[in-house]
Amino acid sequence: MGGTRGADCADRADGASVEEQGLRQRFRHGLVIGKFYPVHAGHLNLVRTALAQCEHVTVQVLWSSQESIPADLRAQWLRDELPGAHVVTGLDDAPVDYESHDAWQAHVQVMKDLLDAGCVPGCSVSAPVDAVFTSDVYGAEMARRFDAEWVQVDPGRAAVTVSGSAVRADPGAHWWALPPAVRAWFARRVVVVGAESTGTTTLAEALQAHYGLPAVPEFGREWSEVRPGGLETPWHTAEFDLIAREQSRMEDHAAATTPLPLVVCDTDAFATTLWHERYMGTPSPSVQELAASRVPDLYLLTGDEIPFVQDGLRDGEHIRHGMQQRFREELAAQEDGGAPWVELRGTRAERLAEAVRLVDALVAVPRWVAPPMDQQGQEVGAPLPDPTAPAPAGSDRGV
Repeated sequence: MGGTRGADCADRADGASVEEQGLRQRFRHGLVIGKFYPVHAGHLNLVRTALAQCEHVTVQVLWSSQESIPADLRAQWLRDELPGAHVVTGLDDAPVDYESHDAWQAHVQVMKDLLDAGCVPGCSVSAPVDAVFTSDVYGAEMARRFDAEWVQVDPGRAAVTVSGSAVRADPGAHWWALPPAVRAWFARRVVVVGAESTGTTTLAEALQAHYGLPAVPEFGREWSEVRPGGLETPWHTAEFDLIAREQSRMEDHAAATTPLPLVVCDTDAFATTLWHERYMGTPSPSVQELAASRVPDLYLLTGDEIPFVQDGLRDGEHIRHGMQQRFREELAAQEDGGAPWVELRGTRAERLAEAVRLVDALVAVPRWVAPPMDQQGQEVGAPLPDPTAPAPAGSDRGV
């Protein structure tokens, strides 16, 4: 049995060899299983405890077809936080019934099949599982089926008071327990767009200040100030690819570090597609592809009814209304699955008040996550009776 972490599976991230670890660690091969739906601090505590006590730890992300967060994404979240663990994924659509031997057998078979798949070439770990790590009491039965020792970590979640169901119901209330990449996934994303001199930066900065959010400034403006040759040099498609990628990176960084499930951005890759069209005359397939993969939760389009202000970088008022119309057309033309959008007009205060109303309504509803499979039966803190074992003398089992 083993895993697929890589050719260095036999050695831990702390640099100690398997032989050196054996002098101080209780187990050869620990197993941690779960949905990790999503990954949170309780999971990390569980796996880190296993890593501290085992030479090798396999973490299995067991997912069902009805779940909406991709299993590979959950596995990557775990790998990012726990580089010493070997993380694999497996489809497990068997019913969840803690009192059913058939259900137990089906689930454990999935686990054993994943273990039997072995490590990638070069990994020498082949020890059977000799320790099962869980917080919940089903670990007793699971350990029996692996002929392993059960190690219960943080019973009742007394030390790390969080659960996957609690996070799914209200991620904001458990923001402290989410790793950066998980925060980035749950964060609601609002993007302020518009033609030149329509107040996009003013509104974006006002919203960021109102909610106490990290800044996501317009990288295209920064690039315009430092690009080789200045504004008089012809633009190149590669520059727009650079702008779109860097703008997206800044957005993702803010989403991973925001103190609440919200990020507000001054423009995005979608807006870059229109600026590429403006300067190059045609759309950019690469920027369009990037934009299509990053649909936000809400677009706020700032109106072009306010006076134009030339700051030395803008093209001029003669193109402003035409560009504004292109924003309206492209926002309206989004296919199913596109982001809702609202055009904001009025004074700064009026725009901000309406934007806050819209954003408050957005963040009041957590990002949707499909419910996991229903669980049946009562978890017990001891192994179930073995139905294949001979019945005790005088019993009427099986009658």
